Amino acid sequence: MSHGKRIEKLSKILIANRGEIACRVMKTAQKMNIKTVAVYSDADRHSLHVKMADEAHYIGPSPASESYLRQDKLLDVVRRTGAQAVHPGYGFLSEQAPFAEALASEGVEFIGPPSTAIADMGSKSASKRIMIDANVNCIPGYHGDNQDEAYLKEQADKVGYPIIIKAVSGGGGKGMRMVFDEKDFLAGLRSAKEESIKAFNDDRVILERFFNVKPRHVEVQIMADGHGNALYFSERDCSVQRRHQKIIEEAPAPGLTVEESKAIGEMAVRAAKAVGYKSAGTVEFIMDTERNFYFMEMNTRLQVEHPITEYITGVDLVELQLRVAQGEPLPLTQEDINVRGHAFEARIYAEDPGNNFMPGSGDINYLSTPTETENVRIDLKHVEDIVLTDGDQEINFKIR
Repeated sequence: MSHGKRIEKLSKILIANRGEIACRVMKTAQKMNIKTVAVYSDADRHSLHVKMADEAHYIGPSPASESYLRQDKLLDVVRRTGAQAVHPGYGFLSEQAPFAEALASEGVEFIGPPSTAIADMGSKSASKRIMIDANVNCIPGYHGDNQDEAYLKEQADKVGYPIIIKAVSGGGGKGMRMVFDEKDFLAGLRSAKEESIKAFNDDRVILERFFNVKPRHVEVQIMADGHGNALYFSERDCSVQRRHQKIIEEAPAPGLTVEESKAIGEMAVRAAKAVGYKSAGTVEFIMDTERNFYFMEMNTRLQVEHPITEYITGVDLVELQLRVAQGEPLPLTQEDINVRGHAFEARIYAEDPGNNFMPGSGDINYLSTPTETENVRIDLKHVEDIVLTDGDQEINFKIR
């Protein structure tokens, strides 16, 4: 079991996160007359999400490992507040199957997919095997269990170079190495495994062909309910990246034909149904110069860039999440989803120009943003006179 008891109507939810995503979930919850519970650490005592919530509870010191990643502290707040469901946001525990299971054992709904789907899609090797069985195109490579160095080298030679080595449990570019020549494979493999064991306590890797000539990163927003329905909400292009981190996202993906958009959307729905998915998710693909799409991974949560999909479809994805969590079927059919216009998101990063533009931290003494209008949406994580801590250094706010 990976979900709590059936809920007829949500009246109170806890958001197990902070900053902009916590505020985003609260806006929709308040619109639906659902009370919200915030949690905060020392660093976020005066943050916006704490002020927006109906009630807020302290969960520990500033390091996430002592607060937002402490499942026991979050469960304690759930018990004390009587929250019926928990929205994990993104990051932290949002893609941790044990957290979803722990909530289910308390009779609390996890506003997200079943723990089995999180586990299946959280493994790069297992997910690829499931996708192949579901007739979803996958990048040619090796996704097996044999991790012997000589065997992996043999598989890499079969796939052909350049090749990319990826940590099975990885994300954010950690445990990832590109190898352009077979003579460099073992060094790249050992480096990837060393980083992977430190970051994820798991040194298993998969091998995939590396698209070295103008590949595009195209992802599809999906939503599924508990009644066997799944829909796609167009696609987003996230090809503008640096250090494996997205900078610009566009929706819909420019240059795709109607037929291509439909094909990749239907492939994403097949991927979701293959793992019994429920709630919001994003299926990520790589598009080569021949305009072929290949499955990369599925993010089993709401994405940072979900608002640009909301802009072009006119659909509140968080509202759908909350309705699905209540056991409702999706109120839309695929034919009801129409794309109008074009939207993009720009992420603003805090960096230190004196240190090769690496992520930086410090005080935000002045912050000025464009005026928010029906065509400009700003999701703030920080306000003036707030200290930007090491844990917050990558993203301050987004302009859409």
